[in-house]
Amino acid sequence: MNQAHTSGHGHSLADRLGEGLLPEKLPVPINPALLKHQEERAAAVQNRVADRITGFSGSMAFVYIHIVWFGCWIGFGVEKYPFGLLTMIVSLEAIFLSTFVMISQNRADAKRQVIADAQWKMVQHEDRQNEELLKLSRQILQLTKEVRAYGDTVRRESDQSKQLLDVSRQTLTLTKQLHARAVGDGAG
Repeated sequence: MNQAHTSGHGHSLADRLGEGLLPEKLPVPINPALLKHQEERAAAVQNRVADRITGFSGSMAFVYIHIVWFGCWIGFGVEKYPFGLLTMIVSLEAIFLSTFVMISQNRADAKRQVIADAQWKMVQHEDRQNEELLKLSRQILQLTKEVRAYGDTVRRESDQSKQLLDVSRQTLTLTKQLHARAVGDGAG
């Protein structure tokens, strides 16, 4: 590419001028609720027109066009001072631009409402999940208490079984001793 038309950064002169003049494109929203809202809004032609006008009227190109327009109007003497026609045109333009500003504010309010609604739905979903987790935690706690109680019962029964086994062994030992004496007394 010709060096006269590009800067050292690879952008053409037209690209660099356009960056300051043309309205910046808004980034595509990443919030799914905003994406859906944007698609619904773009479906109406009047919304697209209002968005374009609002975007352009908020750019430096709009300012520069007006500087050139006012300069030419006054410089070429389209009308004499106090510029009644120019004043009327600018007043009408101001009325329409203020309307577009209100449209833009309504659009911003609608976006904020979409985000708030999406966040509210998420909070509600998280609340339901938390309730389910609390319910499960309570069930786990109850089961843990039951397992411990059963373990205590088994331990008591085990201790009782050991005591019974000890008594049985002692009884067996005594029985053997008695038997041995009885056999020894009968032989002697």
